[in-house]
Amino acid sequence: MAERLNNIISWRERHISERQFVLLLSLFVGFFTSVAAWLLKTLIHWLSFLVRTVVETTGHTWWLIIFPVIGIALAALFVRYVVKDDISHGITKILYAISQRKSIIKAHNMWSSLVGSSLTIGFGGSVGAEAPIVLTGAAIGSNLARIFRLDQRTMMLMIGCGAAGAIGGIFKAPIAGLVFTLEVLMIDMTMASVSPLLISSVTATAFTYLFSGTAPMFPLDTTADFDIVRIPLYILLGVVCGMMSLYFTRGMNALETRFKRLRSFWLKIALGGIVLSVLIFLLPPLYGEGYDTIADLLNGRAGNTLLGSPLAALPLPAEWLLLAYLLLVVLLKIIASVATNGGGGVGGIFAPSLFMGAITGFLVARLLSDVGIMVPEANFALAGMAGLMAGVMHAPLTGIFLIAELTGGYHLFMPLMIVSVLSYLTIMLFEPHSLYAMRLAQKGELLTHHKDRSVLTLMSLDSVLESDLRTLRPEMTLGELVKVIQESSRNIFPVIDNEGHLLGILLLDEVRNIMFQPRLYSRFTVSQLMTSPHAVLYYDMPMERVMEVFEDTGAWNLPVVDHDKRYIGFVSKSKIFSTYRDVLVQFSEE
Repeated sequence: MAERLNNIISWRERHISERQFVLLLSLFVGFFTSVAAWLLKTLIHWLSFLVRTVVETTGHTWWLIIFPVIGIALAALFVRYVVKDDISHGITKILYAISQRKSIIKAHNMWSSLVGSSLTIGFGGSVGAEAPIVLTGAAIGSNLARIFRLDQRTMMLMIGCGAAGAIGGIFKAPIAGLVFTLEVLMIDMTMASVSPLLISSVTATAFTYLFSGTAPMFPLDTTADFDIVRIPLYILLGVVCGMMSLYFTRGMNALETRFKRLRSFWLKIALGGIVLSVLIFLLPPLYGEGYDTIADLLNGRAGNTLLGSPLAALPLPAEWLLLAYLLLVVLLKIIASVATNGGGGVGGIFAPSLFMGAITGFLVARLLSDVGIMVPEANFALAGMAGLMAGVMHAPLTGIFLIAELTGGYHLFMPLMIVSVLSYLTIMLFEPHSLYAMRLAQKGELLTHHKDRSVLTLMSLDSVLESDLRTLRPEMTLGELVKVIQESSRNIFPVIDNEGHLLGILLLDEVRNIMFQPRLYSRFTVSQLMTSPHAVLYYDMPMERVMEVFEDTGAWNLPVVDHDKRYIGFVSKSKIFSTYRDVLVQFSEE
């Protein structure tokens, strides 16, 4: 098998140029990703049909609060005992793979997320299937590139192709697939890079059309044309969506952190399942992805959201009951999503953000109508979906194009643009990073659209570490030091103790005036001559922080230690600049 693969690679290198092969490979990535998206949708649909059949056959609706717990437990057991790896936070994993420049995503991600998210969502977990399929597509791209031994820069591009194909395939949204990859995952893409992304996205969408038809996911029946006099109202909606995005981002992050503190595997399943079951019992729209609720709001059937809820019997006026109920749904959605994933389920935040956006837009429209300002509720629900997605993902273009392609609402580009941009600008006042990027940014591992920072992120301390310096002991005499200096080509020497701890440094310039006086060779010891470094660097520091230390201290060389202060090596500013230049050249090549 290996020999056959070597022959194929050899033939390809002789007959197909690198540029042509990348374009061809991007087509295959798009095809395989569309198959994966179709398979995921099919599995979710089949499991959902199974749940409905059980409910209809037995006549017991309480199965709807039991099955989500079963799905969470099955997904958690699958991940723990079959995959034996963390497959949550799919897009964060992609960002990490890109940020660390290796662009390697484990092979099991080509199928493990499909199984885990199918079990979770098919049985009613309150999350979305889009992030798992994006991770699946990225894994397909990464592993195909590895099979054909492409360089890391091309592997990064293939990850982007997989992500673009995944969005295009699962949403039937080729432009959104391209824009999502450029806006959320990639940096400084050239035209040569855009072509493969576009090929993957269009290919995946085309095959999805063949598999499931060309109709948009949310066909619209009741939208009105854009009216310029409503621009101030859309501005208001944009600000509201920005604040709701902030609630989504900070709330989700805080709740996930609390869940992670739980050490017991079974306790997580139990707690997540109980919380989700209670929420679904009280608020049935929290069951599953919530796409039925979105369709109801977009097409004038808002009253359907109350069906099956014990809260519908509350003695309140119908209008205020509906508004209070939907407000409760939108505020508690993040708890349902975190309970699903925290309990062991596998899913993403695409669907929750669309769900919350549609309800937010509808609530704003209904409240305006109640005070005498009549607005089309479907238009506002549509714009709210774009606004939440733009705010949560920090991706206004993705919000605009995805919602337009999801619904066929191309005539509403203006309100989509206004709400998306205002939502993005609002959340940027409070949160500089999206929910996906937040954890990587805190660790200094995030690749951003700022080229200087991106190049520093692509570098690692290991790549500039110099470990060939001669070390000194504090008890060594000046005479012994002179012998070491004679055998060394460096002008700086770390001083360490018997356990390897860094005690100080000795600079050649500091002893130059006495090193040629033999009468002093036994008078002075290294401990008397050494000095403290301006600062020390830790081996796991991100490069951006390393450069800040150099700038703050004005040093040209700094020692590197571990967290026990054991000496590892030295880093010089000249070495950093040289490596930076090399990475920048490679990073900027087409």
